[in-house]
Amino acid sequence: MPRAPARKPGLTVAVTGPTGELGQAVVGALERSREVTRILGMARRPFDPSRRGWKKFFYTRGDVLDSEAVAALVNGADVVVHLAFIIMSKAEESRAVNLDGSRNVFQAAMEAGAKRLIYASSVAAYGFHRDNPQPLTEDVPARGTDSHYYSAQKAEVEALLADLLQGASTDAYVFRPCIVGGPDAPLLIDSLPYTQVSDRLPGPVLALLDGVSILKPVLPDPGVPFQLVHHDDVASAMRAAVLGRGAPGIYNLAGPGRLTVKQLAEELGWYSIPVPELAVDVVAEMIGRLGFLPAQAQWISAFREPVIMDTSKARRELRWRPANDALQTLRQTITAARMGRLIR
Repeated sequence: MPRAPARKPGLTVAVTGPTGELGQAVVGALERSREVTRILGMARRPFDPSRRGWKKFFYTRGDVLDSEAVAALVNGADVVVHLAFIIMSKAEESRAVNLDGSRNVFQAAMEAGAKRLIYASSVAAYGFHRDNPQPLTEDVPARGTDSHYYSAQKAEVEALLADLLQGASTDAYVFRPCIVGGPDAPLLIDSLPYTQVSDRLPGPVLALLDGVSILKPVLPDPGVPFQLVHHDDVASAMRAAVLGRGAPGIYNLAGPGRLTVKQLAEELGWYSIPVPELAVDVVAEMIGRLGFLPAQAQWISAFREPVIMDTSKARRELRWRPANDALQTLRQTITAARMGRLIR
């Protein structure tokens, strides 16, 4: 493993998963912070930080499942930011990274004596339960939803962290963002079942479909509202935690405003059709049976119940002021997805 640069005055921050969409936004925010003098990052993929113009960042390849690599990363770090996770993959792979990898990071950070630990959880940790109050505050327990394994795993990781923190001197900040979007994160669009279907069609056929409006995709709209948050706004909240603002604890993150699938379809230039709750279950079941569709498409099942969060705690404690509302974030996400030819 390459040797990290010599320690300088100021905060040293170790980041797992710095090469992802959220990770790059967080590192970028830390690069602009005068209080942060050194950033150590680790992920599995090749990555050249010079292409981002980063000056404080030192990168090494490694896996959060490798406890020795994790220990080397966090050694001497004042703050550890854990962003390495898998949103959708095979359940076994997702569990290994999200549970076992997180345990490695949490334990290593505490053993290394890190002052603060910042963890990116998710709104999915609350679970999609009919008896959840609306809006959701941080006092609502993270129960997850067993039928949605990412949701269940996020809740389980939070419980794991709470257990490990018993008697530890490390302060922990847990962030529960809603769906994250923005120009560097066309995740919402890439999760729709139509994207990979389009990738499999010849160019002339796609051109024909684009020219015949009636053949454009139709999204089922159960009428359930959802929230979006810009990756840069998530990064600004996490930077506040890195610097020790506010009290340690759990924080909801969502941009102002609410959206529906109907609005999503309109912004895409697609169509939507209202569907009853039963139809959402049927659509989710159909998507689950189509092996060639991306695993992310099971997010359709999340729209059975609203998961609208109250974000006043982050605004009050962290002085968090998101610069983008939900609609602005959606439009930037769509534009980026079209430029990257994820959608047409």
